[in-house]
Amino acid sequence: VLDFTDHVWTECFSPYLRRWMHLDPCEGIYDNPLLYEKGWNKKLDYVIALARDGVYDVIKRYTRKWNEVLSRRVITTEPALASIITDITREQRKNFNSETLLKLSERDKSEAEELERNLFSKDDASISLPGRQSGDKQWRISRSEFGSDEHCSLSSSSCPVRQCVDEHVTKIYNSFSPIVHQLVEQGSDKSTAKELVEFFKRTLVSLRNTPFKTRRTAVNAVPTGPLFSKMLPSFGQLFDALSLKSEVGVNGAISISLASDPVKTSLALPVVFHALDDLIVNLNSCDKLNKETISWPLLKLNRICSGFVLASGEELPFGIATSAFDGTRMSKWEEPNGATGCWIIYKVVDNGMHELVTYELMSANDAPERDPTDWILEGSGDGGSSWHILDKRTSEKFDKRYQRKTYQVKSQSFLANAFRFRFQAVRDVKSTSRFQIGSIDLYMKADGVPSTK
Repeated sequence: VLDFTDHVWTECFSPYLRRWMHLDPCEGIYDNPLLYEKGWNKKLDYVIALARDGVYDVIKRYTRKWNEVLSRRVITTEPALASIITDITREQRKNFNSETLLKLSERDKSEAEELERNLFSKDDASISLPGRQSGDKQWRISRSEFGSDEHCSLSSSSCPVRQCVDEHVTKIYNSFSPIVHQLVEQGSDKSTAKELVEFFKRTLVSLRNTPFKTRRTAVNAVPTGPLFSKMLPSFGQLFDALSLKSEVGVNGAISISLASDPVKTSLALPVVFHALDDLIVNLNSCDKLNKETISWPLLKLNRICSGFVLASGEELPFGIATSAFDGTRMSKWEEPNGATGCWIIYKVVDNGMHELVTYELMSANDAPERDPTDWILEGSGDGGSSWHILDKRTSEKFDKRYQRKTYQVKSQSFLANAFRFRFQAVRDVKSTSRFQIGSIDLYMKADGVPSTK
């Protein structure tokens, strides 16, 4: 989507909503089309969407001030613009079959009606949209796109509250438990266990390399194959976490395929690859595999998920705050001005109360000078009005990239529905203004208290 005043973003068609949805990857914001007019104070004129099936004038999705916008649309007349767009769209669709053309025609009609409704829908004054987040601060201020109250307020200068989409991460971690328990019960040594995990990872790599919407792979006949066949029931929980299913043919051959939405599988695969790598490392660290070793870090159970995150700052579009909780090594939370101090708050979903017993931090992919060294972890039982210190660390050091370090919470028996990290220093504050962390994982005591709301 091209805004003639100088910005670009995208729109994504949602089959669920049955409409086009605003999606700005630079700002990390979606389905808020009034962001530019209301949040940035932009004086919009032409907003044109470009797709392989045509060109669309979508300005009416992005304004509630049509008369003002119309006064700025002076490049050509409105009928001439409509004619040009129709001609280009007709040219784009000239090789489409009749069925596709009919569907597009129906969609065009539906969208035109929606855009007209948008123009006259009442703006919700209670919704506050942020000023521009991307770009240098002084540049944004000079363009009057910084927002009306973002110069001094802590709440408004922070990044938006974001919800973690990471339930699949917790499910993947929990799903290793039945697999490891069955390995122990049948007397497998750690070498056999490692071979099985590596075999399963190779199978998933094969699955990943198949077409997105029809992913399927066969379990190859290798020495580990019979063990995998025997262990197959214990993988059921992991298959569910990955939105996959296993099928056994009449000849005993096993295949793995999609069980539901392919997007869920695509989201989960990077997480499980990294989790399997960690499992292999932890198996190697075991002296032997027995009931005494079925504990941390081999099994990481009761990870807190799906909470809401607010941070002192973030790097758009790839270093947003929720990246610290997405379970992959491919992302990180990055605070551009956090070297001498920054914070991140995690609020438990549905106001649930949990006793935090362990947390794990992972170093990011690069720039060790940005690693945290000193921090305080706090918990709140009232949603963030008051805070209680749970743990404090100084002079910590990550020796390599993607290194996970585990910390036990000494101040236990405290039920909290919010947690706050106050990072106070990075490794080399003289060489960088930035802070970064690859991941943050919070683990609760098994008998967490449900929501009080």
